[in-house]
Amino acid sequence: EKAVNLKKDLAEMQEWMTQAEEEYLEKDFEYKSPEELENAVEEMKRAKEDVLQKEVRVKILKDNIKMLATKVPSSGQDLATELNVVLENYQLLCNRIRGKCHTLEARMIALCLKISEVWSCWIELLQYLDLETAWLNNLEERVHMTGNLPDKLDDVNDALESLESVLRHPADNRTQIRELGQTLIDGGILDDIISEKLEAFNARYEELSHLAVSRQIALEQQLQTMRETDHMLQVLQESLGDLDRQLTSYLTDRIDAFQIPQEAQ
Repeated sequence: EKAVNLKKDLAEMQEWMTQAEEEYLEKDFEYKSPEELENAVEEMKRAKEDVLQKEVRVKILKDNIKMLATKVPSSGQDLATELNVVLENYQLLCNRIRGKCHTLEARMIALCLKISEVWSCWIELLQYLDLETAWLNNLEERVHMTGNLPDKLDDVNDALESLESVLRHPADNRTQIRELGQTLIDGGILDDIISEKLEAFNARYEELSHLAVSRQIALEQQLQTMRETDHMLQVLQESLGDLDRQLTSYLTDRIDAFQIPQEAQ
């Protein structure tokens, strides 16, 4: 009777290990979020504890079968063979569950590192966007300031130099924005939010850049025209001054108008 009960216990132990293997090891885990992975880690930890708790039952079975083998060698020998199979399967199950638990924990650590890396990348992207947005605001203000300028050479020249100083802004920040954004998008993180932010920034950048360059060209042309006009006026002023001095000398010498060259008349 004792041999029958032990045989039954061995069969129940084997059945439990088969169910545990199906439940914990043959399941195809797919984790789409950190929460799902965290739940899987906790589940495997519980599985490991559950399996290790069976170690006491396995030891009791082993001791009882050894004791039976000393009293009834024939029955004990048969049970010992079945016991060895159960022990091997139990040890294999323990090792596989430990391995899967370690794998999931490693995935969890890697995911946490990835989230930390993504967060740092996201914060850095926002910082560069803030810097470039401030520059775009400054550029937009300078462009608007060149809209209604007094028709004076100095004012136009100052406005052109001010606009050109803003346009000399280095492209390093924009390069960083492009690379950080692409890194996040390639990683499949925050795709929609990042794409929306980058599209809005790039659209405004292109619009203001084209507007500023067009305004720069217009100011350069206006400044060139004003300089040419100013030069012509200066030449005319000098010519008129020479003529005025010549006429004054004629008047001082009381020379009759008909005695001087026709152009002086």
